[in-house]
Amino acid sequence: MTATTQPKAGFSHMKDGSAQDWQTIAGCFGEFAKGLPDRILSHLKLLEGDFGGFPVDRLTHCLQTATLAHRDGKDEEYVVCALLHDIGDTLGTYNHADVAAVLLQPFVREENHWMIKHHAIFQGYYFFHYLGMDRNMREQYQDHPHYRHTLEFVSKYDSPAFDAEAETLPLDYFEPMLRRVLAKPRQSLYKAAMNE
Repeated sequence: MTATTQPKAGFSHMKDGSAQDWQTIAGCFGEFAKGLPDRILSHLKLLEGDFGGFPVDRLTHCLQTATLAHRDGKDEEYVVCALLHDIGDTLGTYNHADVAAVLLQPFVREENHWMIKHHAIFQGYYFFHYLGMDRNMREQYQDHPHYRHTLEFVSKYDSPAFDAEAETLPLDYFEPMLRRVLAKPRQSLYKAAMNE
């Protein structure tokens, strides 16, 4: 079905929408949602060739982070979080961790969402002081239940993933994992309407 043959609602203002209009929209939403993994993969590929001054490009960094987590025995959800942790670099230049966290939130456990949302602050320990910032900014979260979880992610997987000689599994290796993790949201504003 193409955009021109796809059924459409008949309203021009939401207040005038009927039950049938919203059933039409819900049906289209379901089909559109199925394409999310493809859109995520396409966006992730935008990081290829973008070095930003780093020793490896941003895609390689994401792949290395995921490779390290996978080789260390982390579960698929964690590995997908590692893969996508910097996907926000292109659209969220000033808040990349927030962008990645928002994309992952419907599909991941709370501790993994928090880890991705805060990883930029935690990795700042390694370089904030060179930029006139507080390298210990992460310590404001030292009593948070996900502090150690995030500290491990940054120290074991994110921060060492800038090695041009390190093992870097290709994106197609992680694609099935990504598709499984993004197949069904755990939480969403629209979950009750998804007939689950």
